[in-house]
Formats: sequence, C-alpha cells, structure tokens
Amino acid sequence: MSRRVLNAATAAVLGALLALGFAGAPASCRGGEGHIYDPGRLAPRDSTLRVEVGDEAPDFTLPAVTGGIVRLFQYRGSRNVVLSFVPAAWTPVCSDQWPGYNIAEEIFTQADAVILGITVDNLPTLHAWTREMGGMWFPVLSDFWPHGAAAAAYGVLRSDGTAERALFVIDKRGVIRYVDVHDINERPPLDELVRALEHLER
Repeated sequence: MSRRVLNAATAAVLGALLALGFAGAPASCRGGEGHIYDPGRLAPRDSTLRVEVGDEAPDFTLPAVTGGIVRLFQYRGSRNVVLSFVPAAWTPVCSDQWPGYNIAEEIFTQADAVILGITVDNLPTLHAWTREMGGMWFPVLSDFWPHGAAAAAYGVLRSDGTAERALFVIDKRGVIRYVDVHDINERPPLDELVRALEHLER
C-alpha cells in the first residue's frame, strides 16, 4: 500500500478519534462506570529507562488473556510490534487508551503492526477488565510473574510495582524505533504513534 493511501486512511481514522476525544487529551472513563478505581494524580514518571532508539528490543515470553503464551521474538521478520505498557487494570486512563486502539485497528493493520498490551495484573483481572471494555483485537499479556519482569527489562517498572504508561515501536528486525514513556496520568497522543508507524517497513 502506498504512503499516500496509508496517510489518507490514517487521516480518516484520526479524524474520527479526534471527534471522540481519543487523540491524547486527559481522559475520563467511557465504560465500566462504578468499577473504575481512580488512584488520583501520580508522579508523572518513576523509573529509569534501560533501552533507547536503535537498541535491540529485549525479548520476553508472557501469558495471554486469550490463552497460550506470546513471545516477542515470534514476530521477528514478519510484523512490526507496538508494545503498550499500561499501569493497571480498572483505572481511568488505561480504560480509555486501549479501546482507542480498537477504533484505530486499521492504522496498525496498514502499518503491518501488531500491538502487545502489557500490564503487571494477573490473568483473571485482565480477563474481567478486557471483557468489560468489549475485548481487544490485539493480545493482552500479563507481566504478573515474575512480577514486572518485562517492564523491568525495558526500564518502565515503577517503584510501586506497576508499569509506566509507555510505548515502544519495534521494527521487523527487532530494533526499537520509537519510545514514549508518557506522563502516567495522560493518554499518549495517537498521532505521534502513527507518525512513528509510517516510517516502518511494511
């Protein structure tokens, strides 16, 4: 698919997301009212990054909510990968961020990319949470045990045992091409992620 066609499709999807408020402004929960735990405003960042653009992405193997396990290395040579670390299930911003990626599935598909959603929650918690949000088109993985090992490998495990709100774009060669360790209280702007995806090999 040409860059022009991709950009046109991207613009259409981003326009729809902007109209819904999914472009990166502070979020309020759109689903699961009464079940969402609001931790209040947290320190924007509480970790030390261990990787940077140009590094080989640390491999990991994690269990998926839908069953089985997912290894990052399994996508080597075939798919671009977006790692989406979020702090915790049943919290306001997290409960908006991933449904936004559901709406933007076409953008990721056209970039030949898959998202791997990762939290330190256990599988039963993630099962209930993702069902409440209507399910995700991408694998949702539990970094529960050894606790936060994948987050720690990337340097995004916070001192309270949760993960930062962080995005890593990894190309088909397994090289990190984009990093955003975001203010944990805010949703990362989708348009910046899309720009990173547009520079990847398809």
